[in-house]
Amino acid sequence: MVLHENLFCTAKKQSCCLKLMKTQQAQVSSRCNKSLIILACVGAVGLGVSLLVLAVYLVCLCCCRRDIDEDTKRPDTCCVTWVAVITGLIICSAVGVGFYGNSETNDGVYQMNYSLYNANRTLGNINNLVAGSLGNVETGLKQHLERLDEIFSTRPDYLQALRFMQLMVNNVIRELTVLPDINKTNFDLTAIADQTAFIEYYRWLIYLLLLILDLVICLAMCLGMAKHSQYLLITIMGFVILSLILSWASLGVDTATAVGISDFCVSPDKFIVNHTKDFLSADVAHYYLFCSPNLPNPFQQSLTTCQRSLTTMQIQIQGLLQFSVRVFPTAERDLLGIQRLLNSTEFSLHKLTALLDCRGLHKDYLDALMGVCYDGVEGLLYLSLFSLLAACALSAMLCVIFRVWTLMGSREKEYDDIDEEDPFNPQAHRISYNPRRSNTHSFCSYTTSLGSQASLHPPPQSTSSVTSPPEYMNQSMLFGGTPRYENVPLIGRGSPPPSLRDPFKAP
Repeated sequence: MVLHENLFCTAKKQSCCLKLMKTQQAQVSSRCNKSLIILACVGAVGLGVSLLVLAVYLVCLCCCRRDIDEDTKRPDTCCVTWVAVITGLIICSAVGVGFYGNSETNDGVYQMNYSLYNANRTLGNINNLVAGSLGNVETGLKQHLERLDEIFSTRPDYLQALRFMQLMVNNVIRELTVLPDINKTNFDLTAIADQTAFIEYYRWLIYLLLLILDLVICLAMCLGMAKHSQYLLITIMGFVILSLILSWASLGVDTATAVGISDFCVSPDKFIVNHTKDFLSADVAHYYLFCSPNLPNPFQQSLTTCQRSLTTMQIQIQGLLQFSVRVFPTAERDLLGIQRLLNSTEFSLHKLTALLDCRGLHKDYLDALMGVCYDGVEGLLYLSLFSLLAACALSAMLCVIFRVWTLMGSREKEYDDIDEEDPFNPQAHRISYNPRRSNTHSFCSYTTSLGSQASLHPPPQSTSSVTSPPEYMNQSMLFGGTPRYENVPLIGRGSPPPSLRDPFKAP
């Protein structure tokens, strides 16, 4: 009774320990998931800070804007130009870093998928060899032995040899059945590789489009500043905001992914053992994960038993072929059939022994870890750096675009404030020579066409006009008079007397 109570207490303690371990694992996994979610929110926080800084900059730009001096025809844009140049250089550098990080991540994922597919092929071959060997032994050998049992029914010594061979067949079947069922592992590797390849293709394509978008934005900004095009700047502004959102989002995703993969790379063996304990024992998992010479092969005993059983059956068949065929000629066909099946099964067993060795699968495991934990994590870190640099540079680019917008608006306001009737205004000069106005005639028209000169009739001169008027032309006659009379050439018009000086000439 005491022994049963102790066993019960021990079993109860073990169950409690298992429950406690599962609870702790669940708590650790939940904490890890929360940490990854917090890291993924870094992009949202960065986007909020960027938008806040841009809003403050816009408020300061609108409230603290100084009017341009009237004597200054062109505002000073040196600072804006240098900031735009530096921003473009930063974006180009970030795009170069992004291309390198995208390529490294793709190479790492490709190496991992290649290793997974290679391991999947190895496991598939193991499954096929085990299934083929079991089929040969269970169906082929048993059928031949049953027919030989009928043929040798009159010879007890031959029947005893057949019973011994049946015992060896049962041993082979038992040892092949004891081998772990790796169909689940084969399925998991295929699903993981296919899903990873699908996600990686779209991830690579999205980053490639984002990098091209940043380059196009940089070139379009230079073109918009050179052409002073407001519509182009508005379009650029929309694409910059879109790229800014994508950059901060990619920063959060890349950071969370890199941290999660780094946590896996710290102890990948423990992670794999925990996720394969349902269909693989711990000793088998450790044998393939570490592949140390000190670790025994967990399949060695089963393979050795199968090999010895097949060798023993080969010896028995050789003896029966030598002595029983003379007495029972019909038994030769079944004996040769058993010999062929034993030869094929033994060949499959040799291949199975080579495939079950840890060196092949361990190499695939190390290659997959190298692809994920080195190239993959390195590429994600470079992509995170690209996202951070691009987000900061795009925020500065938005500030530059806002500043250029205000400078272009102030320049247009200067031109709008100029009086069209000002004689020194170039626009007024262009208006006076507008060919669409039918009543306006240029000086060249009078010099090239006599008809137009004859069509104009200057006022007749009188004797009173010879006397010096109080003023030759007042300000209204020079600039505010009738355009038709103002464009009349000086030929035929009255000239001031030589005694009257020009008031605009120096004495």
